[in-house]
Amino acid sequence: MSEPVVVDAMGGDHGPVETVAGAVAARRELGIPVLLVGRAGDVRAELDRHGAAAEIDVVHAEDVVPMAERGAGAVSSVSSGSSGSSGKTSLTVGCELVRRGAASAFVSAGSTGAVVSCAIRGIGRATGVLRPALAIALPSVTGGATVLIDAGATSDPTPEMIAQFALLGVSYAQLVLDVADPSVGLLSIGSEPGKGNRLTRRAGELLPDLPLRFHGNVEGHDVLAGTVDVIVTDGFTGNVVLKNVEGSVRAALTLVARSGVAGAEDLREVARRYDPETHGGAALLGLSGTVVVAHGSSRAATIARACAVAHDLAEGGVATRFGDRLATEPVR
Repeated sequence: MSEPVVVDAMGGDHGPVETVAGAVAARRELGIPVLLVGRAGDVRAELDRHGAAAEIDVVHAEDVVPMAERGAGAVSSVSSGSSGSSGKTSLTVGCELVRRGAASAFVSAGSTGAVVSCAIRGIGRATGVLRPALAIALPSVTGGATVLIDAGATSDPTPEMIAQFALLGVSYAQLVLDVADPSVGLLSIGSEPGKGNRLTRRAGELLPDLPLRFHGNVEGHDVLAGTVDVIVTDGFTGNVVLKNVEGSVRAALTLVARSGVAGAEDLREVARRYDPETHGGAALLGLSGTVVVAHGSSRAATIARACAVAHDLAEGGVATRFGDRLATEPVR
């Protein structure tokens, strides 16, 4: 049996109630070995509620990173420790387990910035990677999927980082979605060359020189249209886009349901395709190990799906293969 997926039981808006329930579902329904990290008393109490105390091991971590914690603060606050504190959070312990090889992957619904910072510190970046990025495959109207990267890991990247995000996105599309020669679009305010702010314009100058099929600029209405296979942007914009997609789909389906022009089953199928429970979470690419970041509001079904995504990525050795590619394709 492969090493278990370690789940941050304390992360998210509903941990450990929903995170533990999700881990139990992943173990029982999907057959995925899991390991929970967090305050042992709280976690075991939830396992007892599901009659799963004998099925899933728990690694104790006394401290919890608040959902409002930003980036490096998650590391610095625990590195210094405090009175009565172990200085070990569920995030840092989870990442350490992956680094030591005691777990195949890490799943958390905690603060994205905190997860990213702890993963960089605890697991480490792959060789040649400037900064990791979150990738998520969004269903398109053509029936395929478009990889959105960065979906929220790095709000203020350099143009070189964005160019490298494109390489990560291409590798994800090839290795995970089986797209042989992915096309890449740079998200901007206009499709014409030279449109956008200084960051976007400079990134647009770098992308044509990389070993990828650069389509050029794309706009917001292209995100779900299947115009390209990969859409690259900074983490701030990407996260706004992702949440706008989720909200817009919900709003559109609500209006269609009220109009009565489509059946309930058809609407449920569309909703399912865009529901976070379906995709589970975003893969944090560019690390030496596998990390999946689930939505902060994740319920049990989403956590279970995130475990499945993490398990599949780890089983396929995707993190290592990303690192091998980037080591030979540096961004200048």
